[in-house]
Order: sequence, then C-alpha cells, then structure tokens
Amino acid sequence: MLTYDMEARGGLPLYEYLCSCIREDILSGALPAGERLPSKRALAEHLRVSVITVEGAYQQLEAEGYLTARPRRGFFAAQVDRLSPPLSVPPELSSPPETPVWRLDLARNRMDGGLFPSAVWARLTRQVLSEGNLLAPTPHQGLLPLRQAIAENLRSFRGMAVSPDQIAVGAGAEYLYLLLAQLLGREAVFALEDPGYPKIRQVYHKWGAVCRPVPLDSQGVSPEALRASGADVLHISPAHHYPTGAITPIARRLALLRWAEETGGIIIEDDYDSELRFTGRPIPTLQSIDRRGRVVYINTFSQTISPSMRVGFMVLPPALLERWRQELGFYACTVPALEQQVLARFLAGGWYERHLSRLRKVYRTRRAAVLETFSRAFAGRAAIMEQGAGLHFLLRLDTEENDQTLRSRAEGLGVRLSFLSEYAAVQRPEYAHTLVVNYAGLDLGLLEETAALLTEAVWGPRPS
Repeated sequence: MLTYDMEARGGLPLYEYLCSCIREDILSGALPAGERLPSKRALAEHLRVSVITVEGAYQQLEAEGYLTARPRRGFFAAQVDRLSPPLSVPPELSSPPETPVWRLDLARNRMDGGLFPSAVWARLTRQVLSEGNLLAPTPHQGLLPLRQAIAENLRSFRGMAVSPDQIAVGAGAEYLYLLLAQLLGREAVFALEDPGYPKIRQVYHKWGAVCRPVPLDSQGVSPEALRASGADVLHISPAHHYPTGAITPIARRLALLRWAEETGGIIIEDDYDSELRFTGRPIPTLQSIDRRGRVVYINTFSQTISPSMRVGFMVLPPALLERWRQELGFYACTVPALEQQVLARFLAGGWYERHLSRLRKVYRTRRAAVLETFSRAFAGRAAIMEQGAGLHFLLRLDTEENDQTLRSRAEGLGVRLSFLSEYAAVQRPEYAHTLVVNYAGLDLGLLEETAALLTEAVWGPRPS
C-alpha cells in the first residue's frame, strides 16, 4: 500500500501533494511500470483523506501521462523514462552586470523626457480605449489608419508618393531588418557601410547572411567599392549617416541607383535621423527618385517620439511587396493595436508635426551651445566635424594615445566615451582618436563642467 506523510504537505492542497508523491515514485522507479495502484477508496482510507482527493490526484496523473486507466481494473503506473539524477552542485547563474552610473555619458543619447507630449498622448489613448474595437484582428502589415497617416506624412515631409498598401509596420528597425533578410534569402550578399551602425551588421550576421563592409568616402558609399564587393543588397543611410554624419549628394545617389538597376540589386534606405535636420530643407529620399522599384525605405519613431516606442515601418516596392505577401504574410504584426491607433491619430491630427517642430527648436539650441562650448574649450586640441543634423557629431582629438588608453582613463573618471573605430568592421588609421559625441542628454547649465571633465578624461589633469 502506498504510504505518504500527508502532514508534510506544507501549504499544498492534499490532492496536489498526493500527485507529487506518486509522480516522484514513478519517476524514481519505486512504482514500476505496469504496477496497479490501490483503489481510490482503499488509498483514501489508508491515508485518511477523502475519496475525492485520491480521485483528483489519479485523474491529474492520468492527464499528465503518469497513470493509465483500464476499465473495471483501476489505475496502473505508466512507462516513463527515469530522469537523470540531479547535479551534485547545481551551476551558479551569473547575475546580469549592473549598469554603471556615469558622471558623463557621451556614448548614447538620452532623450529629454520633458519634450514628450504626454498630455496629448494620454488624451488620445483614452479616446481609443473608450471606443473599444481593440480586439479586432490586426492586418499583418499594420492597421490601415496608421499606414494611411504614415503615407500622408511621407508625402508632406519627404516628397514620397507611396500607397498605404506598400507600407508594413513592425516593432522597430531591427525587427524589420530581420524580416527583410528573410525575404531576400540566405543567398543574398549584403553590402554594409563601414564604419556603420553595429546592430545592422549583428542582425544580418545572426540571420546567417554574408556581409561585406564597404568603405565610405566623403560622399558615402563608393560605387566602385560596391561593385567590387559582389553584393546583391546595399544597406545605406544616405540622408545622415551614423556615425560619420555624411550626406550622400544627388550624383552619388543616382550612381547607386544605376548599380541597383544594372545588377538587379536592392537598396535598403535606412532614413535614420532625417527629421532632425537643422539647416536647409530635408534631403530627398532615394525612394522618391527610384523609378525601377529597387529601393526599400525604412524609418522609425524611436528618435522623434521615444526610443521605447518600438514602432518602425518600411515602404516596399511593388515587386517585393508581392513576394512579402506570399512568403511572409503569415507573420502577425508585432506592434500592439492600441499603440497603432494612438500613433495614427497623433500623426493625422498634426500633433507629430508640431512635436517635430519643437524638437528641432530645442535641439538646434542645445547643439549650438554644445558646439560653441566645445570649440572654445578644445581650441587647437580637437576638431569638430558635423553636418548640421542629428543628435551627434564627431570630435577628432589631437593626441598620440590610442583609443583603448583614452577609454580606460575616461572610465576611471566615470566618463563613457564612444569612438569612431568601434563602428568599423575594418580598422583604418583615419578612424583613430575620433569621438562620436551624442549630445541630446547634455545639461546646458553644466556645459563648462562637461568640457572640463572631458578635457581631463582625454588629456589628463592640468598640472597644478
């Protein structure tokens, strides 16, 4: 007769504890396969529990596959492979490293949370929630009202005549990179700007794509180097390259389009940071001058609304759109319907345009103050390289020390730096001693202290 100490169950219900005891006996071999268990009434009397308790335990174990029931014969232990004995010393799980608290962080942008239109967003969210309609299926390309609002925004501000049917919405640029890699296939060879945003390289590598770094000149990707790479796909940020800030002029853009037309290649136009241009008109997109359907356009709302808002979109040319629907149409849209509906109203109601105008004004002022302070503080010891756009610029340092030495000294002072050399797949001498300065989170009231701290981090303390 099965005997268990039912007083040792702790806070478990009786039937759950009985389940665990019988389960353990079967896994350990104490109850061999095929052995008949006591009747429900007999075991209940023996353990001094109710028949319902035993019946519940038997039924649960039968559902899990530990017991088999035979009509008019009862329950029998099932054939179950025994588990391996537990490790004598379980492996220790390492805790994730703590995020350092930096006195000065120039390696990443920390957007000003006070610029986010929280009141408007909250009001639009309440409107959507009050109307219900959040349980309806979401098309795999995203909700039509959002795609219509994005198409109108692209027409008004980027000169792009696209249909909402060409737009696919996804959870950020990295997710869209991965889907495009699947669409274009493992045999595709990707040419990537070098230096360039590391995550692009990481996403394509993890997918298994062949990636070829293509060096940049002052106008962006060289068509000659691109042809020499043997690539089928070019991933490019022509409006404002990260991290160099280079802008690809029209002659170079047309040359890249000729490459795509002549080779049957595809250009992925990553329109990073294009909305935050502080001088002149926005640069026309490659997609807007593409006449042969060779360009896929990608953008997100991470820089302009919030990095935590993982909403991106891409515009597919007609031929790729048909392939997308046939081959990847089974994917569900990864952006929640609530966020899509709120964002659609934010765009269509003109709130996004007003928000961008405010961002440009604030960051134009912040940028000018940072550039003026750094130019004065580092005169003769560093050169600023910038293109009047985006939330970063380059600072080329006059020093003979290598980047690793500079980084180590800075970290000892609580300063986090980002170097241009970190973004390169192929190292070149001209990348050394150049900082990528992300200025969005700098406090205008502390710019002198910031410059002094950066001076000490790079060139060491001044002799007393």
